[in-house]
Amino acid sequence: MSESGQVRRSRLLGDGDISVSFEFFPPKTEKMEAVLWASIERLAPLSPRFVSVTYGAGGTTRERTHSTVSRIVRETRLAPAAHLTCVGASRAEVDEVVRGYWNAGVRHIVALRGDPPAGAGTRYTPHPDGYATTMELIAGIRRIGAFDISVGGYPEMHPESASLAADIEHLKAKVDAGATRIITQFFFDNAHYLRFVERCRAAGIWCPILPGIQPIHNFRQIANFAGKVGATFPAWFARRFDGLDDDPMTTQLVGAAVCAEQVMGLVDEGVRQFHLYTQNRADLSFAICHLLGLRPSAQSPAPAAKEAALS
Repeated sequence: MSESGQVRRSRLLGDGDISVSFEFFPPKTEKMEAVLWASIERLAPLSPRFVSVTYGAGGTTRERTHSTVSRIVRETRLAPAAHLTCVGASRAEVDEVVRGYWNAGVRHIVALRGDPPAGAGTRYTPHPDGYATTMELIAGIRRIGAFDISVGGYPEMHPESASLAADIEHLKAKVDAGATRIITQFFFDNAHYLRFVERCRAAGIWCPILPGIQPIHNFRQIANFAGKVGATFPAWFARRFDGLDDDPMTTQLVGAAVCAEQVMGLVDEGVRQFHLYTQNRADLSFAICHLLGLRPSAQSPAPAAKEAALS
């Protein structure tokens, strides 16, 4: 029980009101493809609301994303959400990708501005004939089809934003342009997410805001990436991984413990939807879902059923 004498909401899990979604990245090799599909097969029976597939600049990456998403449509009953960025492509090229997704049966796109490709500098520069902003990209997607459109949000502010207020204003512009859901960058202190949601609601943003959860498989790897996207580690969080650089098994056990603590804290705050960044590995995500009360079903529901309600 809590200090107030009330039973924690996380102690009452199992009533079926928790939903999850998963993020994967397209494989570069046959071995990585085998790992990805083993992970999809393990997580699919948990009936995720959708599964997203990341996307980068460059034709090869786009092709791998499209191939992965198309296979999910063909071979599973999951609802894929294809990432799409403005980087390195003209409007005509981006529109062609969007039509390709629609023709493949994809009805959900994660619309992102995107980051400069490696070696192109640190600042984003729009393609001369491309979509300059996420808002323009969303409008372009809307012209082509009735997609469900998710966008990214940054609980600790986007690294390029001038201020928190400007960051929220930019996010509201994306929602006003037609986004139906916000998926946050990962964070490791729940206070960041809770304050972010408060700021969004105060600004008139009322769509679902899914917390992005990053299970820790490799602390140093995640720490390096976190620095690039503006996510910070509380001192107590980092200390839990001290001395484990050469101990991957214990790292995963500790990672499972701290992730479980994080999601249970969010459940106690009333959160009912979670987006898990899987790194194409199933075990930690599966364990977290189990703790959230999700159990494998004999058959995953049809995509339309999973996406029927945006709560």
